[in-house]
Parts: sequence; C-alpha cells; structure tokens
Amino acid sequence: MLLTKQKVFKDPLYGFIHVDHVAVKKLIDSSVFQRLRRIRQLSGVQMVFHGAEHSRFSHSLGVYEVAYRFLEIPDLKKSLNKREQLLFLIAALLHDIGHGAYSHTFEAVFGVDHEKIGAGIIVTNQEIRQILDEIDSDFAEDVASIILKNSRYPLIEQLISSQLDADRLDYLERDAYFTGAAYGRVDLDRIIRVLKVKDGRVVFKVSGIHAIESYLISRYHMYWQVYYHPVARAYEVNLEKIFLRLKHLIEKKYSFAFNLAPIKKIIENPNDLRSYLMLDDFYVNGLIGSLIYESDEVLSELSKDFINRKIWKYLNDDQANEEEINRIVKQYNPALRPYYLAKRTVENSTYKDFGESFGEKIYILLENGEVSSLKEQSRIIDSLLQSGTKKDPKFFYRP
Repeated sequence: MLLTKQKVFKDPLYGFIHVDHVAVKKLIDSSVFQRLRRIRQLSGVQMVFHGAEHSRFSHSLGVYEVAYRFLEIPDLKKSLNKREQLLFLIAALLHDIGHGAYSHTFEAVFGVDHEKIGAGIIVTNQEIRQILDEIDSDFAEDVASIILKNSRYPLIEQLISSQLDADRLDYLERDAYFTGAAYGRVDLDRIIRVLKVKDGRVVFKVSGIHAIESYLISRYHMYWQVYYHPVARAYEVNLEKIFLRLKHLIEKKYSFAFNLAPIKKIIENPNDLRSYLMLDDFYVNGLIGSLIYESDEVLSELSKDFINRKIWKYLNDDQANEEEINRIVKQYNPALRPYYLAKRTVENSTYKDFGESFGEKIYILLENGEVSSLKEQSRIIDSLLQSGTKKDPKFFYRP
C-alpha cells in the first residue's frame, strides 16, 4: 500500500531519502528500527575520527535509498515484480537490524551473529512481524531469507550483499563524509547508469569500469586508513577485554552493583532476542561507566581506560619486534595476560575473484553482449589481485 503523500528524510549524501510505502514508514517508526539510532556505525573509529558519530539508523536509511534509486534502472524494474521490488527495499532497510552494541566486538566475545539475529528479529519480533504480515503472510520469512543469503532471491541478495552492493555503496560514502576522509568517494550515479541485468544476475557495462575501479580502490584505502586504524583497533581490544572480564565474573557468580540481567541472559542463550534488543551503545556506555566503581580491580581498570580514552599501546607483531614483545609479556602476571594483552591481525584485498555464486565476482557486460569478469577487463584490478592480500598483525598491550 502506498502513502497518500510521499515522506522524505533530509540526508547529507542524497539530499532526500524517499518513502512511498506505508510498510516502510511503519518499519522506520518501529521501536526496533529506532533502536539503531543508539548504535554507532563505526564504534571504535570515533576515537580517531571525532566526527564519526553517525548511527546504524542513518546508514540503514541510506542503503534503503540506494536500493530505491536502483529501482529506477529499467533492467531491474523488468526483472523484479512489484512484490520483489518491495522485498528489495525492505531487505535493504532491515539488513542491519540485528546489530548489537558495539557490533562486531560484542559478536566476537558473546558468540552471536548479527545476520542470524536480524533474521530472527524479522521473523519473531511482534512489532516487525505485524507490519510485514500486513503485506502477506510469507513476507517476513522472505526478507529473513535474503538477510541470510539462502539463495531464494539471488538477484536481490546480490544487490544487497556482494562485492558491489547497496550496503557498501552507502557506507563507504557515508563513513568518508563523517570521518572527513578523502578516500571513500563513490560515483554512485555512474554506477547506477551502467548497471544491467543479464541472465538473472547483475552486470555492469564495460564503459563503467573506471567508476568500479575507483570504488574498489577507495574501499581498499578506507579499510586501511579508517576501519583498520590501529588506534581504533586498540580501543576495540580494550572493549573486548571488558566484555571478556564481565563474562568471566558472571560465570563466577560475582555480585555486581549494576543490573547485568540482559548480558547474563545473552551468555546463557545467545538467541534471547528480547535481551539482545535491550543492548545498545547507550546501555554499554552506562554499564562501563558504572563498572569503574566495581571492586574487581581488573574490570575497574579496563573500564577507566575505555571511558577516559586511555588508548593501549601496540607494536607490529613481526620478527623484528619478537624480543620486545616477549619482554613485555613477561612483565605481566600470567593470570592477567588474557585481559591486558592481545594479538590481532586484520587483512584486506582490493578485490576477490573466485567462485561462481552470486556476488562473488563483479561481472562486466561487453559491447558485443558477452559477459566477462572484472579481472579480465581491468588491468588495474588484475595487477592488484596479483599483489595479494595485505595483512597487518599487531600486538596490543595495556601500558
């Protein structure tokens, strides 16, 4: 059902975000979606780039708007019926609905998966389910299947989750805007103009290769200059250690002054969606602020570091620093090493070219109508593929 009057949200990237459907407006207004306002998009990165305070809410609206603009492409309109078009829009809107407090750090410690959680919310949350059931009784399950990439709607999955998709097109531009980085610029209009559908999959006209090359190189630089900045990683390691100590103390029946019921329930059952939805950045920040005053010295120290931005030190975890790292490790009580020391490696490549499944390659439509791979048509990307994946192993320690 369409709104009697289109609703718009003012946005720094797109000018306006356009909402035509009653269901989309209801989803945006739902308490579950509004919760995304309280989850920062870039978590620890904000400790390096102070302007990066934008939320999962604004990103999710942005991905929805990219999907909305994709649907102006004639090939997509022909390939997706009206119901599938709405599925695409709503899956784009809800693709991050399962993200928790400080997102990936929380997932790593507590063993949850935001995509599985998101699918569970879409299917079982009463507020969301009621909105989607008004469209039809199968709609919620279909949106969840897209989030989980179950290949029920492979074309939509490719548009939302692939190496060149609505999600990445928004977060690169949005994150660059709010961090002030010059790397994440994306020629969205050009990419939309060259997007086609052939044999049920997304392809891009050969004339758009330069825009795609620029997008991939921008993404590569954003990872190494922004997302993987060592100070942001150090801050997130600090948070990880707080969660780890919390988990240990909860399991040891330590008596906390602060209400930890939601986290306790997540430890007992990672699929407890009611407790999961209670956890956002606001809750975690308040929790950590209170943990400063706990009698457990380790937890208190870790919490003070986090709240007061006492960034941990780090060294490259390589042979040149092996002796120094061993010297630092020996300075710490063995019982405290799991909480004050960490080795973490991140890696990224400009582009991956493997597999034949949807989304695993970027396909190029040649002028003669044949389809080729980006690797075969771009000397720049081919040369970057030959250089391999860049890795950055770091040793973090509490000074």
